[in-house]
Amino acid sequence: MKDTKKSKSAFSFYALGGLGEVGKNIYCFEYNDQIFIVDCGILFPDEHLLGIDYVIPDFSYLIENQEKIVGLFITHGHEDHIGGIPFLLRQVKIPKIYACGIAVDLIEAKLEETPLSTPVPIVEFKAHFKYQFKGVEVSFIRLNHSIPDSFAIVFKTDLGVIIHTGDFKIDLTPVGPAAEYDKLAKFGSEGVLAVLADSTNALVEGFTISESKVGGSLKELFKRIEHRAIVATFASNIYRIQQIIEACLATNRHLAVFGRSMEKTIEVGQQIGYIKCPKGTIVEASEISNYPPEQICLLCTGSQGEPLAALSRIANGTHRQIKLIPGDTIIFSSSPIPGNQEGVNKTINLLFKNGANVITHSPLTDTHTSGHASQGELKFLQALLKPKYFIPVHGEYKMQKAHAELAIECGVKRENTFVVNNGDVITFDEKGARLNGTVPSGEVYIDGNGIGDISSSIIKERKILSEEGLFSLIVTIDMKKKIIPIEPQVVSRGFIYMKDSEALTKYFVDYSKGYIMSEFKKNKNVSVSSLKQGLIEKLSSLIYEKTDRSPIVIPIFMEV
Repeated sequence: MKDTKKSKSAFSFYALGGLGEVGKNIYCFEYNDQIFIVDCGILFPDEHLLGIDYVIPDFSYLIENQEKIVGLFITHGHEDHIGGIPFLLRQVKIPKIYACGIAVDLIEAKLEETPLSTPVPIVEFKAHFKYQFKGVEVSFIRLNHSIPDSFAIVFKTDLGVIIHTGDFKIDLTPVGPAAEYDKLAKFGSEGVLAVLADSTNALVEGFTISESKVGGSLKELFKRIEHRAIVATFASNIYRIQQIIEACLATNRHLAVFGRSMEKTIEVGQQIGYIKCPKGTIVEASEISNYPPEQICLLCTGSQGEPLAALSRIANGTHRQIKLIPGDTIIFSSSPIPGNQEGVNKTINLLFKNGANVITHSPLTDTHTSGHASQGELKFLQALLKPKYFIPVHGEYKMQKAHAELAIECGVKRENTFVVNNGDVITFDEKGARLNGTVPSGEVYIDGNGIGDISSSIIKERKILSEEGLFSLIVTIDMKKKIIPIEPQVVSRGFIYMKDSEALTKYFVDYSKGYIMSEFKKNKNVSVSSLKQGLIEKLSSLIYEKTDRSPIVIPIFMEV
């Protein structure tokens, strides 16, 4: 990190992920040669990242400065905030992980699947705990979100108080414990130097619907459903899962669960008491046929149209245990994440085609609510904290920009707002706050068990293969005699259909033979590698000229 001014009291912030995107959240705070890491998540790939399982942050700066790291502090247990932890711990020495409640259990379960050579201790904090470091006091504020045990992280220094909200919403009638608004107000009255706040819903007007209202809506829907009910929601939304269980109890239904992540969430939720379910309510898939349809509810993953999730397989008829029955009602207790609308619509259409009724979230049916604060709540937070400086985090650039404008409306000076990118460093000192250089940041692609072995060039090749196809020419050559003893063979995949393109294929083969023979005549010492590279360039140009397409061209030379 470039720092033009050395000062013991300088406090710096930068993100390695989470800015300009929704996911991959990891925020770093530096003070007195100490690095405090907040969260370490993953980003789920879009359709352009072909074959990629997920994306994690670039940890190179933390690897180079790991002796400064004092701990990893977790705001809550969602994958975009804890999913990258196993990959971080495999590359960076972290002294301790600080987490609360269900986040502890979810992290422990994650680390059991990827054992480490040296286990990292997990310290479970409570809302009232405080930890003292060199010149820094770290404390916590309980807030509401779509998963229990969500906290803001507070850094108290001699420069002032810096608060990172994590994901939050203002819910005055929450399903779980109430948020600690008194703590927010107390910090606001004493003075807050800077706030870094969740920007996900900064473009959404008004206030986010309370989670408790969704619970009542689900009960009413269950009462009106005369046959089997199938509910799809996020596996991580423990409060919603509990409300679905309560709706089953209120309407005398038994619940069957499908989807590995959903089963794991319920197991963890029951262990720590957030999911309360009388014995006999949840039944095995094999027991469903023992009950009439009106006494059954199926809870499954797939609310975002994921091709391999339970609901998608039910919709297309490939699920091994569940087949749609005319009269089934499917409730989407979620809203499509931006970019997932096409997959969700495809699933909904298949469900309708198979005779099911489908209910989605709408102004008439409150089957879902966001876990993120809308504009009214973001302004409320500003009114409580009254920060001098403001940095919008956790969101795409347009969300960050809109959030900064809201802060300005609430009294923060425009020059005191910072809409920054991953890697940008903001330093606070006695003179104020300023942009102060950058640290390395970027994306690392995870494909299988590999970390960072998939580069952007490989992604580009996969894209070309999917759109343009492959053209391979197998050439047998005698480098001593400078001849081609056997007619070259062509292999095409996703480019041209060989049987219908014999003339075109012969043209490419004849051209290739001519090029190779001309190179033999021009240069007696020509190498196989130079022949290969030259043929790639010539063939690529010729193929584009003849077909207006640019497949990946791979010549294979076999010497005799």
